Amino acid sequence: MEDERSFSDICGGRLALQRRYYSPSCREFCLSCPRLSLRSLTAVTCTVWLAAYGLFTLCENSMILSAAIFITLLGLLGYLHFVKIDQETLLIIDSLGIQMTSSYASGKESTTFIEMGKVKDVVINEAIYMQKVIYYLCILLKDPMEPHGISQVVPVFQVSTEQLSKVFSPKKICYLSPFSAFLLLLMFSRNVNSSCQDYLRTPDSYF
Repeated sequence: MEDERSFSDICGGRLALQRRYYSPSCREFCLSCPRLSLRSLTAVTCTVWLAAYGLFTLCENSMILSAAIFITLLGLLGYLHFVKIDQETLLIIDSLGIQMTSSYASGKESTTFIEMGKVKDVVINEAIYMQKVIYYLCILLKDPMEPHGISQVVPVFQVSTEQLSKVFSPKKICYLSPFSAFLLLLMFSRNVNSSCQDYLRTPDSYF
C-alpha cells in the first residue's frame, strides 16, 4: 500500500511525503524536497563573480578572479555533498528499530540506525529560526548509565521544517506543525498515549 501527501517547508517549498506499508509491523516514509534551483545557483554565482570583478578593478590583481572561481566551485561541491538533501527515508520495523537515510544532491547517502530498545520517547521539539519558533519531530534516546536520563536527541526529517498552523485544544493552546503531528500520530501511534493525542489534534484535511 502506498500513498502520497504534499506539505510545504518553512520557505514555502513543496515537500512530498510517500508512505509505504510492507506489513503491519514494517512501514516506510519517504520525504522528497525540491531540487536545486538553477535560478538560485545563477544568482549566487553572479554575485560572487561581480564582487570579485569589483575587487579586481580596484586592486588589478588577477589572483582575485582565480580565487573567486575556485571558491565558487568548492562551495558548490561542499553544498551538494554536505548540505543539500534531496530525499530522506524513514524505515520503521516495530521489533527491530528505526533506520533513517538521507540522500544528498551529489549522490552521497547517510544512514543512521536506532534500535527500538534505545528509543525512550518521540516528542515535538521547538527551536528559534529567523525570528520565529518552529517545531519538529525528535527521537529521544535512553541513557544506558541512567534509566530516566536522555543520552541524545535525534531530529526526524531535518529538511521538513514546515509552516506552522495554530491548533486549538480544549486543554491547551499551542502552535503545532500539521506535518509533525501527522507523522507523530501515524508512525508512533503505539507509543503516544491518549492525553498526547488530545494535544495533537489537527484539521481533518491533514489526515
